[in-house]
Amino acid sequence: MLEIRDLHAYYGKSHILQGVDLSVADGEIVSLLGRNGVGRSTTCKAIMGLVAPHGAITFKGRPIAGLRPEQIAHAGIGYVPEDRQVFPTLTVEQNLELGLKRSGSFGRWNFEDVYKMFPNLDARRHKLAGVLSGGEQQMLTMCRTLMGDPDLVIIDEPTEGLAPKLVEQVGDLLDEIARRGVSILLVEQKLAIALRISKRLYVMGHGRIVFEGDTAALHANASVRKEWLEV
Repeated sequence: MLEIRDLHAYYGKSHILQGVDLSVADGEIVSLLGRNGVGRSTTCKAIMGLVAPHGAITFKGRPIAGLRPEQIAHAGIGYVPEDRQVFPTLTVEQNLELGLKRSGSFGRWNFEDVYKMFPNLDARRHKLAGVLSGGEQQMLTMCRTLMGDPDLVIIDEPTEGLAPKLVEQVGDLLDEIARRGVSILLVEQKLAIALRISKRLYVMGHGRIVFEGDTAALHANASVRKEWLEV
């Protein structure tokens, strides 16, 4: 579904991504792991056209490198950034409605799906998004992306700063996304969640992929964990 080959990206003169190769198959859950600052979020932004990509990116067989972010979104890629971007002066339900590709047109997700998964959002559906807690805003951002019925969703650090109960709810949502046939590229610091839901994992270091394999292979590779993941 998603194929990335020899991807490079820059911030000014800083060479952040240095030849990244990565793929996500149809219906697959893939995690991208690594310490802060190694280029994981930049990889997400390059896929979405928010950072200029240099290299080959194809989605469902179509080249998307160089397209505008809105074109990439309409092609079927949803993106949940790490910085909880909500529209604070709109209600929860209005935020969710903005995620629809066409007003009133629902795909795999609708309002009741969201409210059943996250009762806190149901209780606040008519409240302004700006008054929600940080964790609730994270839930809203994820759910707004799903309202656009993406075939692939890129989720960057969904559990960062969340209380344990919300972390558990995020894990449940990721499981439900996968059950509905949506592919996931997950950037996550919490190794337990990544290992629980992923079919394959990539580990990134210094702007490159330093490991690719399944969960058993990562468990067996103590040197990779020690050098690139453990604090």
